[in-house]
Amino acid sequence: MDETTTILVKWTGLHDANNAGHIHGGTVMKLCDEAAGLAAMRHARTPAVTAAMDRMAFLHPVRLGEVLTFKARVNAAWHTSMEVGVRVEAENPLTGDLRHTSSAYFTMVAIDERGDPTPVPPCVVETDEERRREREAQLRRANRLGEREQIMDARQQ
Repeated sequence: MDETTTILVKWTGLHDANNAGHIHGGTVMKLCDEAAGLAAMRHARTPAVTAAMDRMAFLHPVRLGEVLTFKARVNAAWHTSMEVGVRVEAENPLTGDLRHTSSAYFTMVAIDERGDPTPVPPCVVETDEERRREREAQLRRANRLGEREQIMDARQQ
């Protein structure tokens, strides 16, 4: 799973910020999506598209001029989909202060040349941390699928 680790770095500028000097949440989300997509492609060795994003948590604002680091990694793989976790850290380049500002989980689907879902290899988990990540990804997947089933049942009533 280490081989899927992707790190993107972005130095924030005026075009990323709102009038309060904070970076737009949508900018952070877009860059999380890019990091997740690359991690998924590294795992599947085929293009991958975003099927879902959940639990995007903004813990602290990001200020204009800070350097953002997006660390993405495949947590689990199923038939054609994968869960990719993304951790975002902000650094003040003048002081070196670093803080965890947000996290997100993406469901990415591998696609073939026609754009159809295609099988992905299983994840090889070797460490306790990888086992924990996969276990938690399985729980999030069960919750997503259970919620979808509840919604579909409610629509039929």
